Amino acid sequence: NADTAYFQKIADNGIYLGTDKTERWTKEEFWQFSKPYFEKGEAWDFKPLERHITYSDDQTIAWFDELLDTWMGTARGSGVIIWQDNEWKILQYNLSLPIPNEKMREVIKVIE
Repeated sequence: NADTAYFQKIADNGIYLGTDKTERWTKEEFWQFSKPYFEKGEAWDFKPLERHITYSDDQTIAWFDELLDTWMGTARGSGVIIWQDNEWKILQYNLSLPIPNEKMREVIKVIE
């Protein structure tokens, strides 16, 4: 199913960085956090709007950034993937919310 399929794409030593400054999870920690949402059918549904991928010279490592349509509005994902065991595995994924420059001071006040 979709939940386990996604987690199978994360390398065993993969790291997931969420939007909250406390959200730095190993693969297992991220699975434990996410599992209840998947079980309730309330997991997130992010749709890619734009994606850019750059490959290393030997084509075994790639890094990417993407804009996503999410329940939070437009989010940005970025990460590093590695070719391992004949498939791409996520070494690191970072989810963030792009903040328009003209809104930065307002956002800083809210999160201080």
